[in-house]
Amino acid sequence: MNQAELPVAAMFSQQPQDLVVVAGQLVTLPCSIPGYNGVVLWIKNGLALGVGRDLSGYPRYTVTGNHGSGEHHLQIQHVELTDDAVFECQAVQAAMRSRPARLTVLVPPEDPVISGGPVVSLRAGDPLNLTCHADNAKPAASIIWIRNGEVLNGAMYSKTLLRDGKRESTVSTLYLSPSNIETGQQIICKASNKAVPNGKETSVTIDIQHLPLVNLSVEPQPVLEGNLVKFHCSAKANPPVTHYRWAKGGSIIKEVSGDTYEVIVDHSFFTEPVSCEVTNPLGSTNISRNVDVYFGPRMAAEPQSLQVDLGSDAVFNCAWTGNPSLTIVWMKRGSGVVLSNENLLTLKSVRQEDAGKYVCRAVVPRVGAGEKEVSLTVNGPPTISSTQTQQALHGEKGQIKCFIRSTPPPDRIAWSWKETVLESGTSGRYTVETVNTEEGVISTLTMSNIVPADFQTIYNCTAWNSFGSDTEIIRLKEQGGSQGSTGSTFLLFKSRGWGFLESNQVAFYVHCCRCPNPSLPTCKQGTHGHDYASQMHTHSCVRLSVNKSPQLNASISLNECKLKVIRQWDNETILLGKCLPPQITERFGN
Repeated sequence: MNQAELPVAAMFSQQPQDLVVVAGQLVTLPCSIPGYNGVVLWIKNGLALGVGRDLSGYPRYTVTGNHGSGEHHLQIQHVELTDDAVFECQAVQAAMRSRPARLTVLVPPEDPVISGGPVVSLRAGDPLNLTCHADNAKPAASIIWIRNGEVLNGAMYSKTLLRDGKRESTVSTLYLSPSNIETGQQIICKASNKAVPNGKETSVTIDIQHLPLVNLSVEPQPVLEGNLVKFHCSAKANPPVTHYRWAKGGSIIKEVSGDTYEVIVDHSFFTEPVSCEVTNPLGSTNISRNVDVYFGPRMAAEPQSLQVDLGSDAVFNCAWTGNPSLTIVWMKRGSGVVLSNENLLTLKSVRQEDAGKYVCRAVVPRVGAGEKEVSLTVNGPPTISSTQTQQALHGEKGQIKCFIRSTPPPDRIAWSWKETVLESGTSGRYTVETVNTEEGVISTLTMSNIVPADFQTIYNCTAWNSFGSDTEIIRLKEQGGSQGSTGSTFLLFKSRGWGFLESNQVAFYVHCCRCPNPSLPTCKQGTHGHDYASQMHTHSCVRLSVNKSPQLNASISLNECKLKVIRQWDNETILLGKCLPPQITERFGN
């Protein structure tokens, strides 16, 4: 090239400028030198890209424009991070270079990733830690957390420069307390930089897992014993329920496996709860319920019969269960007096007359009642109940009977008359026999061939035990005379089968009955009230009123006649008298 071919003054009409572009875009760096027809070089970070328009080593690079007009623009297809450099346009023959132009390539972050997504599961009560990565960005991405349209503050932020020295990776960690999270919530991680000012985002759904939340319903309540009850075990669980297990009072009910249990209930359901255990992969939840079963009294502590010494205290304990609340009543059998409304019945310094049957009765209102009977036996001296005058026929065999109540049983029973004492066996004309009955001991002195002297003799019946003794003097009277006349033997009855005794709060009514045949043993002493009753006829009886309930050994006055109680059973009283009141004689038609 000669001097004449050079332009007088070559100048840049366009020079490359600093540019900031996003990776992947098309970029054109302008360079125009009008009137210059020489070689133009593009320099990148001090190194020539090629000669003239030949940039074969950079396939994405192209020199464009009208060469004849001096246009040598550098066009870069799909800008990459490697294009982030300083470029110059040089006119070699004119010894000119453009100003350096800085091409800054921005790289958007990769799509953010939340660790553990898209569903993050945690156990109820645990805090939530979320970590979001936004990698390979230039400049480093900014990360924000969003929930329900609101930015969550307090996240920890860090970034790491990659080996190329240009890109960076960003990590953000968000901590949420258990009280600040709910299952089903969606939390967004949004990453942005200058390359993507609108940002990129991803989200996770919170899945709070928990043990089964269980509710056990019982229908109907309250319920009467013997009726059908339905138990329903409703549960909310995450993960879902895998198993139901039922138990009653701690014992597994194997035949039931679903969420419903139906059963006919009894009293045990009141004290033994029914439980439902619900299981999911996290564990089990157990809930139990008692049933408000209405049931009649059931014995919880059974009272025991007592045998106590005279003058000691007697304490009975009787416990019942029932629902609704029950009432306890202690009474003595045959008496209308309430002795206690507590479980305990205490009898202070007991006497012989305290002996007998006691009833502990429990009542559950509108449901039912129950009772338990116990006996009180009082240890004390023997008590003899015998008619002081007994009858016999001259020349016949005669008997005198002595009835003895004794707890403990008598150690010794003896008959004595004149200078003779006989406890058992036979002595001459006399024989002593002793018979034990449920009510006591009967000792019988039998005399063969009654002689007149026997009617003049005083017979003494004496019984001993460890607490003392009792004696009864008995005379023998020759039998004869009218059955209805004064002095005849008569009996007073109180009988379960005959209903002879009626009681109210004022007086007791007894029936006075004449013996049809005074020679009968039942009209003399007898062994049981029904033996007397079997000999009676209703037309031979008169109803009388006495002021109080007859007691064993008690004496009762009726028109100056003394009557003595000689037998007394649970519901039967027998009195024997030696005179007949006039008004009774009239009633008997004598």
